[in-house]
Amino acid sequence: MSDATITPPREFLKPPVTEVGVLGWLHSNLFNNWYNSLLTILVLLALWQVVPPFFSWTFIDSVWNTPAEVCRDIDGACWSIIPKNISFILFGFFPDGQQWRPGLAMVLLVGLVVFSADRKRWKKSLGVYWLINLVVMGTLMYGGVFGMPVVETSQWSGLPLTFMLSLFGMVAAYPFGVFLALGRRSKMPAIKTLCVIYIEMIRGVPLISLLFMSSVMFPLFLPEGVTINTVLRAQLAIILFTAAYIAEVVRGGLQAMPRGQFEAADSLGLNYNQTMRLIILPQALKIVIPPSLGILLSAFKDTSLVVIISLYDVLKTTKVTLSNPKWTGYSTEAYIFLAVLYFVCCYAMSSYSRRLEKELHTGR
Repeated sequence: MSDATITPPREFLKPPVTEVGVLGWLHSNLFNNWYNSLLTILVLLALWQVVPPFFSWTFIDSVWNTPAEVCRDIDGACWSIIPKNISFILFGFFPDGQQWRPGLAMVLLVGLVVFSADRKRWKKSLGVYWLINLVVMGTLMYGGVFGMPVVETSQWSGLPLTFMLSLFGMVAAYPFGVFLALGRRSKMPAIKTLCVIYIEMIRGVPLISLLFMSSVMFPLFLPEGVTINTVLRAQLAIILFTAAYIAEVVRGGLQAMPRGQFEAADSLGLNYNQTMRLIILPQALKIVIPPSLGILLSAFKDTSLVVIISLYDVLKTTKVTLSNPKWTGYSTEAYIFLAVLYFVCCYAMSSYSRRLEKELHTGR
């Protein structure tokens, strides 16, 4: 019996360096053919012309906390407009020395929103927490107790006003929109007709017209001597407007439900309320999370329109700051600051919606 021939191990062939790693990614995504290569080169040239000058203007040649006079002699950005006017930009016409009150109210509101983001806390007690928080926030903003001077709502402005109008508008508009969607699909002609008329009328006009009507026309129908707070009127207009759009989105989710879901509920002996609450709505609302988020983000940004009824949100307080002759000419820096502020808020909402959508995903 002869000894078996031992074959030396073969060396595995490695893929070309242009197919793996960073070079592989660049080759497959940016330089995989001639026109993609040309487009990549043109984009890189454009970025080379834009990014270095912008970086120099933003960081290298800029000033951050100097008097306005110093900004006249520089070539970069004058970020000093933000720290020098941050108090008015954020809190507007709220009296000096009392601005800790809206600041604390904002902290409580944002903290409660973050606390409510966890689905494990979605219990009846959460509604109690929101109610208590609303009372505390209202007390801080208005005052009149515990030695705090009264601050009329006409002086509520800046970021607290933006947060209150947007967040409370979203919280109230969403369930109202769900009820409108259910009413539009109702088999009762009167309820269905009323819901259709409301939704189509509200969706047929811009938000600015509703704000104008709430400020100018609505008081004409009130009895003599009866007035409704301007902030409350703006809040109601935002709620009514947003709810109409939410209703159509939710109606689309309800129509996407297979007929078998309703038949399964009927076979279990569930009534209409139980069917909607336990089976249909949880699935429909999960489906419409992305479009619902788009509407809520629009509602958050549309709060800047309240300036038409003499309410000063954070955008308007920034414009007032720019009207100061000392800071005229630095609108770019101020609007970049606002853009970052809005982006952070919108991105936080978008990130939460994606996380919620992922948690509710059941592999359907």
